Amino acid sequence: MTDEPAATCSLCGKSRADASPVEALAWSSETDARGTRWLCPACARTHVRDIEGKLPAEYW
Repeated sequence: MTDEPAATCSLCGKSRADASPVEALAWSSETDARGTRWLCPACARTHVRDIEGKLPAEYW
């Protein structure tokens, strides 16, 4: 058990703690200089092109 606060979606505010164990595995995280931001599965699907646009050219 950890003392970390539950992750919340940076777009819609949904809490990862309220998700089922299977849905909790589908959350996406992004870490940058500002810290770690989380996206719930629904927001990640909606904004997948924005996420792909941030990948470095070497990835492709």
